[in-house]
Amino acid sequence: DEPMDIDIYDPDTAPDPQAWLELSETERLLLVGDFHDQIGEELPNAQLHAVIHVVVENQLAEAYLPAVEALARLMREDLSRHDAVHAIGSVLAEHIWTQTQGGSADEPAMVYEQALRTLTAQSWREHYDEPD
Repeated sequence: DEPMDIDIYDPDTAPDPQAWLELSETERLLLVGDFHDQIGEELPNAQLHAVIHVVVENQLAEAYLPAVEALARLMREDLSRHDAVHAIGSVLAEHIWTQTQGGSADEPAMVYEQALRTLTAQSWREHYDEPD
């Protein structure tokens, strides 16, 4: 099976993992940026937003189990795939920030994986999501 070429990115539809991983990081960032431009989403930092999307999609395409399980759980809890990517990305961004501030005594990967395991749609809405 040949992977499908990816011409557009839609976070509500999982990209073909092999095709996604065959793209360069620059191509992935451009696809994510194009999507957000097309929907007219106002973002405080569009470039950083795209980077977080790409990292989460990379984890999913690489079948990184904590992210895959978190995505499935969040979607079962009625988040759209796009919102679930945002929820995972919020945990990722907080984890990166914490690490730049000196982190914790625990192994960083274990801390991130634990945060993903405990992430729920409700906890994301309460802690990360901006009110309308």
